[in-house]
Amino acid sequence: MKRFLTIIFSFIIFSSCAAFAEGDLWDNYGDPHTYGQKAVSDKEFDKALESKKKKKKRNKNVPKGNEFHQSNETQFIKEAEEEMPVLCIPVKLQVGEDVIPIGHYQVDGEKKDGNTFLNLYQAHFLIASIPATETQDDYGKETVHFVELLGVNDTQVKIIFGSLELNAYSIINIAQ
Repeated sequence: MKRFLTIIFSFIIFSSCAAFAEGDLWDNYGDPHTYGQKAVSDKEFDKALESKKKKKKRNKNVPKGNEFHQSNETQFIKEAEEEMPVLCIPVKLQVGEDVIPIGHYQVDGEKKDGNTFLNLYQAHFLIASIPATETQDDYGKETVHFVELLGVNDTQVKIIFGSLELNAYSIINIAQ
């Protein structure tokens, strides 16, 4: 009898412990198919699709086919905006009475009144105009625009410069 009462009593206790939940987890998300978007009619969808098809994707970096071909690529290169090469000068240089301080300079070659000059710029300000000698030597460089500082001896350096218009060099004394 004890066993029978124990079984009935345990059955009553376990059957009365029912878990009650208020809704389910999806109740917090609203309509799962809209994600906060409004419904669109077929007419509106077709209109948006047509406007997207009318727009052409265009790469601005590629020249147009009719304007760019083998016969005028040199002209295209000449007209393209070019950046001046940068030269790092690690020592003070003596040019005539002037001293060029240590720093980074953009270099541009120029012919003026039959003379050749290498112009050194910092932030679009002309710092120095160095007399140079024009040459046909490209110094074995693989790029069209280049500038480099080479050591000649303990008291002099050589600046070599190359561009589409001219190649030049200048030998300059190191300031004491």
